[in-house]
Amino acid sequence: MSTVIPFPPLGQNPSTLKEGTSPGSFARKPDIGGAYTFSSPDTPGMPAVSSKSAWDFMPADWKKVDGRWVAPEGFSPVTQLENARLGNITPEMKRVAEREPHLNVQQVCDEVAAGRMVIPANVNHLAHKLDPMAIGRASLTKVNANMGASPVSSGMNEELEKLDWSVRWGADTVMDLSTGGDLNATRSAFVQHSTVPIGTVPIYSMIIDKSIEDLDEAMILAELENQALQGVDYFTIHAGVRKSHLQYVKDRLIGIVSRGGSLLAKWMIHHDRENIMYTMWDEICQLMRRHDVTFSIGDGLRPGGLADASDQAQLEELYTLGELTERAWRHGVQVMVEGPGHVPFDQIEFNMKLQRSVCHGAPFYVLGPLVTDIFPGYDHITSCIGATAAGYHGASMLCYVTPKEHLGLPKKDDVKQGCVAYKIAAHAADVALGIPGSRDRDDELTKARAALNWEKHFELSFDPELARAYHDEDLDVDTDFCAMCGHDWCSVRISKEIQAFASGKDESFAWDKAKVSDALNNEQINILKQRGVLSPKELHKLASKTKSVLQDGDAKPACHSSKSEKAEAQKMHSDLIPLKTSRKHEQESTLLP
Repeated sequence: MSTVIPFPPLGQNPSTLKEGTSPGSFARKPDIGGAYTFSSPDTPGMPAVSSKSAWDFMPADWKKVDGRWVAPEGFSPVTQLENARLGNITPEMKRVAEREPHLNVQQVCDEVAAGRMVIPANVNHLAHKLDPMAIGRASLTKVNANMGASPVSSGMNEELEKLDWSVRWGADTVMDLSTGGDLNATRSAFVQHSTVPIGTVPIYSMIIDKSIEDLDEAMILAELENQALQGVDYFTIHAGVRKSHLQYVKDRLIGIVSRGGSLLAKWMIHHDRENIMYTMWDEICQLMRRHDVTFSIGDGLRPGGLADASDQAQLEELYTLGELTERAWRHGVQVMVEGPGHVPFDQIEFNMKLQRSVCHGAPFYVLGPLVTDIFPGYDHITSCIGATAAGYHGASMLCYVTPKEHLGLPKKDDVKQGCVAYKIAAHAADVALGIPGSRDRDDELTKARAALNWEKHFELSFDPELARAYHDEDLDVDTDFCAMCGHDWCSVRISKEIQAFASGKDESFAWDKAKVSDALNNEQINILKQRGVLSPKELHKLASKTKSVLQDGDAKPACHSSKSEKAEAQKMHSDLIPLKTSRKHEQESTLLP
């Protein structure tokens, strides 16, 4: 008699063909075009979703006629938001729909019009190599990588190389956070070179060779105009740090950790004035609209340690970010909002859903968050744990953290490690949310793994070079068992041989014989060298191996688990990995052929 399983309500199945035996996603049913677009169920006590969207914050001179908004006579739309409000399908929206196959172009347009999706595409960057993309909860979860030359380390050429490297490993946008060298030249090179949107924190350039106390309105507008003309796609502006908020920071363990936030706090204290970015907000909006630069409204009071998470300062600023979002929408400017930093795991859902409520569903762009503070050197791991939860509970883009976070400027391999960790987090969130098709590649790899089809297994993996190198480190023969379990104990091989099971029997993944794998390439050799676990002799053996080295080139590889070749297969295996199977077990086993 079957047990009735009390599953919670199920959302969209992330498998296009609903393959396997999983019931599907435990997220909400998708509500594309509504406030609950791909969202997690709310834990009791979470802030309620906002009933408002960008449609509720229209320019004062627009009128609603027969249920449609009409712009004033002579108005010419510039931003993606303005076009979406008028129902205009832009080439950028069409490209987004191509890149997000679970969405059609009308859904993209509707989500942009509601303010729940942004397409960061400065009109000046579109003249170069920009490939338009979208950030929003209806789209796949995105990953940002930070770059930038510093006064201590690195320069423009190295950062451009890292930009390409980050895109190779899955970065969807890149922020140029340079604080050293020729900032203007570096930024220009980034924009002209990059196929992904480029973001900046303009205040860094405003105060190069100057004192923060000297910052004024003219300097701000001049630098914003300069960067907008260069083609920067989104600006981080720390306008939410209000003078009245500073009283809540004094007892923090680590004060203000945002560079922009700390600089503006110092400016406010020195001048005894309100944040200049806040008082200039309308002028900044007007400037950004002219070039369709997207806001990434900065969280200048984000917590820098678990002890300061979800405190009064952080949440007071968040409510100001909600106000600034509304004001930017009235100017027709696209908005995403930046979020915390260091947050205990149990507080992540609250933070994501409070922002969803206060900022009316504007895309949330979060750094991490890190869920513990005591693992410097491993913060790409501590943060991608939090990033997975953030993505599931509502964040639209995750800013990567590398192993060098808190310690120094990331090098090329640190960039890769950060990108990969965050692609894991983003993909895990998408599968959990039930975004259609998000699990398809996982299912394909599972079928390849079940069939013990190593080549297909590696081909479907995110990093085939790494997967092949790790496999060949222990067993450089593609067999119908793996080095982890060995011949006698390989559960996948045993399941495949049980006729009543479907496991491993998909014809499209079938393969008829084992083979010696190809020699490792230079990238794979370097992967193993960096691990420091193989001797030079072992590396040489792996790098130079060919069929003729291990056996006669025309001979059938003797690593099948058929009865006639079992002894020879086990001998070949034992030369690589000692078998620990007893003779008694061999005689008594009924599952082995």
